[in-house]
Amino acid sequence: MDFLFNTNAQFFIAAYLVGGIPFGLLLAKKFAGVDVKSSGSKSIGATNVLRVVKETNPSLAKKLGAATLALDAIKGVLVLAVAYFMGLSEATLWGISVLAVIGHCYSPYLGFEGGKGVATACGILFGINWILGAATLSTWIIVAMFMRYSSLAALAAAVFGPIYFVFLFGFQPMGIALLIVSLLLVWRHRSNIQNLLNGTEGRIGSKKKSP
Repeated sequence: MDFLFNTNAQFFIAAYLVGGIPFGLLLAKKFAGVDVKSSGSKSIGATNVLRVVKETNPSLAKKLGAATLALDAIKGVLVLAVAYFMGLSEATLWGISVLAVIGHCYSPYLGFEGGKGVATACGILFGINWILGAATLSTWIIVAMFMRYSSLAALAAAVFGPIYFVFLFGFQPMGIALLIVSLLLVWRHRSNIQNLLNGTEGRIGSKKKSP
């Protein structure tokens, strides 16, 4: 149990636990009285919060969706920021980043179920390097605007994120952490990939539900 007194281990555990906080689920239950885990895509992310709450309260849906998006991004960077100001190593910062996303995708508070990790991953990218975060977010926005698929935009961002990293910093061992995050995002969107191939994926703004 001595490892629990190791600073790096403490931050890794904190990143996972904070990353696992299901803000979308909590906000939707508190302010809209709905359970996003049993409706829509059953995800705890902002997209499903918006979709589910919109069925009964469109104006509230936008607010809760935006709040979920912001909080999921903030929780990704929160522990990272504390670790940075404490002077922890770059390798530790990347480890914290990965564990924050894993926490969101496999929350310890939801029986190791969770969301798809997009907002949390975006938050940690901005925390690591704002140019990297801005480039990846811009990819999501551009694909979402033109293709109207939130899942496709997330997949594009996951693919291009590591490419932007190499372009900005070259081939570095720390890039492996970002690659792990990207692969995790792709894995969490596997049902969406199937829907995209089948032509059954719901577009942004449509009423079609996708798993």
